[in-house]
Order: sequence, then C-alpha cells, then structure tokens
Amino acid sequence: MGSKVMNSNGIWERHIMNIRESLEQWEKEYLSPYAMLSMHSRGRLKPEEQCDIRPVFQRDRDRIIHSKSFRRLKDKTQVFLTPEGDHYRTRLTHTLEVSQTARTIAKALQLNEDLVEAIALGHDLGHTPFGHAGERALDRACPYGFRHNEQSVRTVDLLEKDGQGINLTMEVRDGILNHQTASMPGTLEGRIVRFADKIAYIHHDTDDAIRGNIMKESDVPAKVSAVAGRSCTQRLDYFIHNIVTSSRGRDDICMSKEAEEAMQTMREFMFRNVYRNPVAKGQENKAENLVVTLYEYYMNHTEKLPKFLYRLMEEGEPLEKIVCDYIGSMTDRFAIAQYQEIYIPKTWHG
Repeated sequence: MGSKVMNSNGIWERHIMNIRESLEQWEKEYLSPYAMLSMHSRGRLKPEEQCDIRPVFQRDRDRIIHSKSFRRLKDKTQVFLTPEGDHYRTRLTHTLEVSQTARTIAKALQLNEDLVEAIALGHDLGHTPFGHAGERALDRACPYGFRHNEQSVRTVDLLEKDGQGINLTMEVRDGILNHQTASMPGTLEGRIVRFADKIAYIHHDTDDAIRGNIMKESDVPAKVSAVAGRSCTQRLDYFIHNIVTSSRGRDDICMSKEAEEAMQTMREFMFRNVYRNPVAKGQENKAENLVVTLYEYYMNHTEKLPKFLYRLMEEGEPLEKIVCDYIGSMTDRFAIAQYQEIYIPKTWHG
C-alpha cells in the first residue's frame, strides 16, 4: 500500500499510495450496478484536488460532521419544546437515527453507504430553532419564503466556514434538497434517506409521545399494528425489512403496497394526534411569535448581524434571506437568549 521516500529535509516518510483509488475500485467491483459510485460523481460546485485517502462522499460526510451547523443540531427541537426529561429526541438524535436506518438499508442493498450517510447527516442542517414552528414563522415573515431543505443546501453552499461553504458534491446536495415527500432525489441513495427520514420520525416521535403521556401504544391504529407490529421497535424493523426485500435487485427504492399504506396511515395518525396535539404543541405559537419578533428586529438592526453575513449582504444577497440565515441557524437556547437580551430588562432575567 505504500513506499518509503526521503523528503527534502532528508527524513524518510511513508507515502500512502492509491488508497482512494483502491476504495473506488472496490466500490466498482462490489456495489450494486444501481449504486452511485464515488468515481462517477458529477463533482463539486468549485473543483478541488481529490483526497489521497477518502473517496468524495466519505469526504463530504466528514465535512458535515465537523461543521458548526451539525453541532448546533443538538440544541434544536425535534417535536417537543423544552420537554421534561433527558430521553426525548433533538434534531441531532433524529439525524443520527435517520443515518443509522439509511445505512442499514444501503448496506443490505449494496448501495453506497458513504453517500447515504452524508445525505442523512446533512439533510436537516438548515432547520430552524423550535422545529417546524420556527420554519413556519420564517416562511410567513420572509417574502422569499423559507423551507428547511433549501436552507440546508444554502447552509453547506454559502453559510458554513464564515461564508465560504463546505463545497459538497452534487449528489449529496441533491439528496439533501430532495429528502422531503414532495420531491425525488436523483440517486437511489438519496431515495433511501427520503424513506429513512419518515421511518425514523414516525418511530421516534411515537416513542416520545408515549413517554410524554400524549398517546398509548394501544392508540396506534389496529390496521397498522396488524401489518407492521405492536411496538415501535417491531414497526421500525418491519419497514426496514420491507424496503430491503421490495427494492433488492431493482433500480428503485420502494415498499410493498401493504407497507406503504400502513406507513401512510401511521403518518396521518401522528399528524392528527401528536403533531397537532395541544398538549405537545400548545406552546408553539409563543415560539413562532418569538421568531417573527427576532426577524423584524434584525431587519431594522442590520448592524447586529455577524460580520460574514453582513459581508454577504453587501455582496448582493437579499437582506431578508440574510436575516433568515441568522435566525435559522440559531439553537433554541440562543434564540431565547437573544430575545431576552433585546426585549427583557436584565433585572427580570430568571
């Protein structure tokens, strides 16, 4: 794998030769003919020299994990605002569960795990504080609208590294942009993440809702339990297995009709009974008002924006989008702290 050469200082070094190329060759020989091979990537927005060790999608995965926006996910709401207890999911734990589910499916189908993992880890980087409540607030306030999948791509292209971006491959960007139901990724790996996102949130949001006494396992529709199982774990296992068996040997990622109907029934049940439940979501109007108030404040106080965002605005980016960039990147805790700093007298802080 390597040879020893003497450098300009007269010191022997071991040069690692062709590790990336050997991994690319392994992909070509081992992965499914329907897999997206690293060597066939359409490249990056800005061309750059290849890594000598890592194929392009592995490199993207590493860039996402080391990004600030990835670290901030640990303090962003998944479903429940400031729940009492340590075991409720955050946006970060949701992302990790999506990644694990997607990798399990990709490995079973001999598709590109590195690509799947990069898309999964990056799919929610543009999510707002306070979950979908924050997204709704910015979408209402900003004339350009606000959608977290588009913001995730904007984050990796433009906002990370103080405005430099992290220059991901086209395939990872496509998977991040198109992970929601309304769109379809261009690779099978992206389609896996699209399914894994839904499977993960149905599974863990049910688990959290049961933990929070918002629902009981016995509330799950009988036709879902009869098909997919009578516990969160059984249903997760069922959907994963069904995708693998339904997609094996095909140029598609799909479920059986029975499984798809069960998942759709479960999603509709969750929207009726959890995602719009006043116990779980009763505080969301306060979170939305907080986000809108911050938006209006920064629209009128641009001097308070971080320097790199101010620079992007001077380069022609619309102010409305820049304000969304700043607020959308905030964690729940930081957004609350900013609101308190601006509007609440210091002597009133708890």
